[in-house]
Amino acid sequence: MKKFHWGIVGLGSIAQEFAESFNQQSSELVAVASRTLEKAQTFATRHAIKKAYGDYQDMLQDPEVDIVYIAVPNRQHIDYILPALEAGKHVLCEKAITMNKAELQKAIQLAEQKNLILAEAMTIFNMPLYQQLRSMIDSGKLGALKMIQAPFGSYKEPDPTNRFFNPDLAGGALLDIGTYAVSFARFFLSSQPEVIASRMIPFKTGVDEQSVTILQNKENELATISLTFQAKMPKVGIVAFENGYLSINDYPRADQAEIIYTDGTKELIESGNRAQAMNYEIENMVKMIEGELPNRSLYLTAEVIALLDEMQEQWKKNG
Repeated sequence: MKKFHWGIVGLGSIAQEFAESFNQQSSELVAVASRTLEKAQTFATRHAIKKAYGDYQDMLQDPEVDIVYIAVPNRQHIDYILPALEAGKHVLCEKAITMNKAELQKAIQLAEQKNLILAEAMTIFNMPLYQQLRSMIDSGKLGALKMIQAPFGSYKEPDPTNRFFNPDLAGGALLDIGTYAVSFARFFLSSQPEVIASRMIPFKTGVDEQSVTILQNKENELATISLTFQAKMPKVGIVAFENGYLSINDYPRADQAEIIYTDGTKELIESGNRAQAMNYEIENMVKMIEGELPNRSLYLTAEVIALLDEMQEQWKKNG
């Protein structure tokens, strides 16, 4: 069995979690890159990774690296996705994968030209629970889908200089927590929806601090997306069907869901382990590279990014 060698670009908190979680028989972390060699060496020593680079391009030219995990700030994603693909590396990039659909289309075209796998590190598209729920829904057991609710509220200290509120770092709730909520809704919707209405309240720096959005598709399925960076809301996703509804607690990394049927009976569905969320992403990335798994998640990601674009376009129109 081929062992795939991974490199990490960007060594912030999410990269720390990725390295700490990394536990695969078919993969090994072999290299990390940062803007400073000292930071890269410290990270590599902490996680027993043999190579540290103080220049991203040097790591991308390393022939031992097969796959690059990109964990730099959102606005910089495309600046590392394209060079990594040009260097012949498969790419798993943190969410939101790009700032807009134009950037993503450019990356997809290059990946296709190079015959490489490009994917977003979106837990919802990789957790085993969601695949099990999809099979159940496709069986017709729950009947027709009617409505989805996807709230996500997280309190962030109102500091204009941190990444959550800094427009230069692509701050705002939408490109951070919003990608989870929209991905949750799109996963269950039968087809790509339109943004029927969207309203946003800005933070003083101009980035979106809170918003509410309504989505509707040709099947007349509806979804509401509620986001805020200045109040906590339970991350409980609701997916309502004719015969009952799914209640999924902490939906970004869920490993269980409760079905409440219309007659009041309940059923608990369990699959996977939330603690292994990043390993499911790593495992599925390898399966896609080896041809064992179609890269369907990228097309869901592309549709999510298109919806984020639509939402922001409406905000601009509404002033």
